[in-house]
Amino acid sequence: MHNIKTWLCHNLSKNLGSDSGKYSGNFLAKNTFKLCLIAVVFLASCSKQSSNPATLDANSRQSNADSALTIHSNALVLDAHADIVIPATSSSFLSSDGLSQVDPSKMEAGGVDAVVMSIAVGPGPRTIEGDIAARAEADEKLAAVEALAANSAGKVVIATTSEEIRSAHDNGQLALILGFQNARSLQQNISAIDEFYDAGVRVFALNHLGHNEYSDSSRPYFDGEMGEYEITEEHKGLSQLGVAAIQKINSIGAIVDISQMSKAAAMQTLALTIAPVIASHSNVRAISDADRNLSDEEIDLIGKNGGVIHVAAFRAYLLNISEPEFISTLRRLRREAGVSEDYSYPFELYWEIEDLTERSAFTTAVSDLLGPASVENMADHIDYIVQRIGIDHVGIGNDFNHGSRIDGYEDASHAANVTKVLINRGYSETDIAKIWSGNFLRVLDAAAERRIQL
Repeated sequence: MHNIKTWLCHNLSKNLGSDSGKYSGNFLAKNTFKLCLIAVVFLASCSKQSSNPATLDANSRQSNADSALTIHSNALVLDAHADIVIPATSSSFLSSDGLSQVDPSKMEAGGVDAVVMSIAVGPGPRTIEGDIAARAEADEKLAAVEALAANSAGKVVIATTSEEIRSAHDNGQLALILGFQNARSLQQNISAIDEFYDAGVRVFALNHLGHNEYSDSSRPYFDGEMGEYEITEEHKGLSQLGVAAIQKINSIGAIVDISQMSKAAAMQTLALTIAPVIASHSNVRAISDADRNLSDEEIDLIGKNGGVIHVAAFRAYLLNISEPEFISTLRRLRREAGVSEDYSYPFELYWEIEDLTERSAFTTAVSDLLGPASVENMADHIDYIVQRIGIDHVGIGNDFNHGSRIDGYEDASHAANVTKVLINRGYSETDIAKIWSGNFLRVLDAAAERRIQL
C-alpha cells in the first residue's frame, strides 16, 4: 500500500507539473498536496474494506476510489457555515488538536477550498448593555478572521464575490467568506448592516438561540433564573425591525440566511425577499424532528424561491428522534439530570447542569441513546431535498466549531468522504459540483444582481 501511495503522489505531481502553462505554481503546490492526501484517504479506505466479503470486488473499489479522487479534486469545495474561533470558544467544539475544525491545514488536507466563517453571537440580555457586549463579540470575531488572512502570507484570502472565490481556487488559495448570525449585535440599528457589509460580510442570518428584536428563533431561550423557556412566539415571525432588515439585506446585494429562524419567520422572509435565500446549516425535519430543522413546507418554498439548503454534519440534527421509546427514555434522562423535559434537540440545556461530572454523565447518556451518525446520514438528508425540490437547491454547511462532528467527518480534513458517499448514491460529477459550491455561488450572484436591479 505504501508503494501505491508513493507512486500515485509522484505521478500526480509529475502530470500536473508537465502542464506548467496551464497552472500557476501556487495551484500546483496546493493541488498536488491536495490530491496526494485524498489519494491516501481513499486507498486506506479500500485497504480497510478489502477483508469484507460483502464489499465490492477489488477492481470496483479501486475504480470508485479513483472516481471520487478525481471528482473531489476537480470540485470547488465550499462549506457554507462554520463558527469563528476566539479565546472564549469552548475546547469541546474544537478538534482534538485544540485548533479550529476548519483551520487552513485541515482545509487543505480535505480539499476544502472555501468556508463561510460566521460572525455569530449567542443569546444574552436584551438590554443596551447586552447589545453592546454582543457587538463587541462580533467585532472580536471579525478581527480574528481578518488576522488569519493577514498572517497567512497570501495563503488565505477573504472573498466577497463568486469571481473572487473562483479566482482563489484557481490560484491555490483558501477563500474565507464572511457570514453574520444573530441580529443582537446590530444593536437595533439597521444601518449597522451596512457596516458589516462594508467589512466584507455577504451572508446575514437574523437568528441564533433565542428570540431577538428582529425575529423569532426556532429555539426559544431557556431562562435559568426563571426556570422556564421564553414565549414560543414573540413576534409571530418577523418584527417590523426584522422586515426592515430583510429589505436592507436585499438592497445591498447580500444573501439572506434563514437558518435558526422560527418557521413563521422563515416563511415570512421567503414571501418578502426579492432574491434567493440560503439555509446555511439546516437539515430535514421529516427525518430528524428537531425544531431548527426545516419542515416540508419551508423546503418547498425555498425551492420555489431558488434558494439552497445546506445540510450540516450535526449528529443531533441528522438522526431520527421521533420513536416513542427514544422520547420516553430521553425524557427520563432529562428528569434525572434535573433539566426540563421539553427540548428542541436532545442535548438541550446541558449547560444548565452546574456539576461538571453530572453534566458529562448526562451528555454521555444522551449520546449513547442517540447512537452514531455518519456521512450516510448526511446523504439521506441530501437525497430527501433533491427528491423533493431538485439538485439545484442543496449544499453543505457543517456548523463546525459549534458542535458538529460525525463518524467519518470530524473536521474539514475528512470532506472527501462526503464526495465518496455521494458517488455511491449515484450523483454525477456535475451534481456534486453543484452540491459543494455551485448552488451557493449561484445564490451569491443572484443576490448581487438584485442589488443592481434596485
